[in-house]
Amino acid sequence: MLVRQAINLQNIQLLAAFSQPVAGFQDQNCRPNLLRAMSAASSLPRLSINPHLWKLGIMGIIRTSAFSVSIDGFAAGLHQTIDNPFGERGMALPDWMLKTRMFHKMTGRDGGSTGIDDGFAERSMANIGAWIMGRNMFGPIRGPWPDDSWKGWWGPNPPYHTPVYVLTHHARASIEMEGGTVFHFVTDGIEAALKQARLAAKDRDIRVGGGASVVRQFLQAGLLDEMHLALPAVLLGAGESLFAGVDLPALGYAPVDRVTGENATHVKIGRKSA
Repeated sequence: MLVRQAINLQNIQLLAAFSQPVAGFQDQNCRPNLLRAMSAASSLPRLSINPHLWKLGIMGIIRTSAFSVSIDGFAAGLHQTIDNPFGERGMALPDWMLKTRMFHKMTGRDGGSTGIDDGFAERSMANIGAWIMGRNMFGPIRGPWPDDSWKGWWGPNPPYHTPVYVLTHHARASIEMEGGTVFHFVTDGIEAALKQARLAAKDRDIRVGGGASVVRQFLQAGLLDEMHLALPAVLLGAGESLFAGVDLPALGYAPVDRVTGENATHVKIGRKSA
């Protein structure tokens, strides 16, 4: 029963990229300078598309979407367990998503809110040809796999419906699930995962789901084209900080849009053109 309850909750982790996911949150104190800076900005930078994609004739982008982060900069709380998939107090982060019509529909229920938050939630799932995620987003197990029983938080029919490339230090055979989701376990880093995801996605987008360390690796490598962050009015106090040690302006990223939703502020960050 506990596993089944966690499955329903953790569906968001995929959507929000959230299990552990802002510039202007430059350090572990993560003060929201980004929002103030964007409010004062008089123009928006022109964005560029990752040249690696164009070399392969692929038009889809590499993006992180609906990635929830607290206003003190944490993408998940401490001490992830099967009962706390977002860590201690972390379930407050995706609460904006839980209320949307999109999430209700995805979990087989009627109702849910419509409006700005729902629109961002819907768009976060559009045009995805492959996913990349970290080991912690796939589950709470650490170290070598004890067996093959754990198949993710989401039950027999996960909401991905594409190939999903799970970054791990411990090899494991691929797992084919219902609905088109296939989990592949990649042990040789983000470049190897991205190469496989590109082939699978074809002309559609590749979504980097999380957690924080995976998104940070993609940012530091300059491989992420777009990042959509959802900031609910939540303070965690401690947890996984996405931007600790990351200088986004130096890496060529800038805020390009901000929209206030019903239960979260939505910020988009993109790579500037040369």
